[in-house]
Amino acid sequence: MLIRNLCNIALASTVLALSGCKGGILDPKGQIGIDEKNLIIIATVLMLLVVVPVIVMTLYFAWKYRDTQTHEIYAPKWAHSNKIEAAVWAVPIVIVIILGVITWVSTQELDPYKPIEGKGKHLTVEVVSLNWKWLFIYPEQGIATVNELVFPANVPVEYKITSESTMNSFFIPQLGSQIYSMAGMETKLHLIANEPGTFKGFSANYSGAGFTGMKFNAIATPTQAGFDKWVSDVKANSSANNLTHANYVELAKASENNPVAYYGKVDDGLFHTIVMKYMQAHGDMNKKQHVMGEHGQMSKKHQAMDEHSIPSSHSQGEE
Repeated sequence: MLIRNLCNIALASTVLALSGCKGGILDPKGQIGIDEKNLIIIATVLMLLVVVPVIVMTLYFAWKYRDTQTHEIYAPKWAHSNKIEAAVWAVPIVIVIILGVITWVSTQELDPYKPIEGKGKHLTVEVVSLNWKWLFIYPEQGIATVNELVFPANVPVEYKITSESTMNSFFIPQLGSQIYSMAGMETKLHLIANEPGTFKGFSANYSGAGFTGMKFNAIATPTQAGFDKWVSDVKANSSANNLTHANYVELAKASENNPVAYYGKVDDGLFHTIVMKYMQAHGDMNKKQHVMGEHGQMSKKHQAMDEHSIPSSHSQGEE
């Protein structure tokens, strides 16, 4: 009866724990996410081949030869066994070799810079992490959004990623890999959604006071026509809201919990200008000092916002 109750409790705990996996990396909705989930499961099972027997035998021998068990006296007639030594060493070595091969192959196949083959032409989205919001630029469509990412299902998407200042990490758990966004350089990520839906995206790297508000919805439309209609609606409804280089300077100022915003037109080359922002002064010390001075002023503003947020959070905690 006791064992049956323990089994029921363990089963209920497992179901309860797995219910929290909905919407995460163990509930993938894209091919990259599915491959990564399979890799996690295979690696976990291989490691459990060693971990489970060790834990079970440790508990069993501790129970069997416990101090109060006077009739179970441990008195082996041997001190060494080549067969046991061979098994103890061979099994982990074989598992490590298998894990190494799987990791090598999967690392090559799941390279975030590698385009997804056999799925047609990629949609390009330029991603900029700001303090504290996400800017998505669609260079082929000539539009941009803040804190909302839209793309068609079953169409591969190439993300070109950079940061205005602080390092962040672009992550949509149900679609797959995360990759860092860093100022002055461009990183890449290729993802695809196998089905339409709305998936949560956020920054997986702490970047300051407004970090928790750096969230967005990644929406996969059922068809290409649905995506084209969304683009047309953004252009029609936001024709007066253009993202020029001057407007970008205002947008890049630190702010928290930003709502979704749409831009019906974007200046050509804006993403390239953001990436090269800290390279424009290369070789010119006067310009370099000017750019660094702007960066220092922005850092002071961020520090001031952090200091302002600390007593606020304390007061909430006291409440």
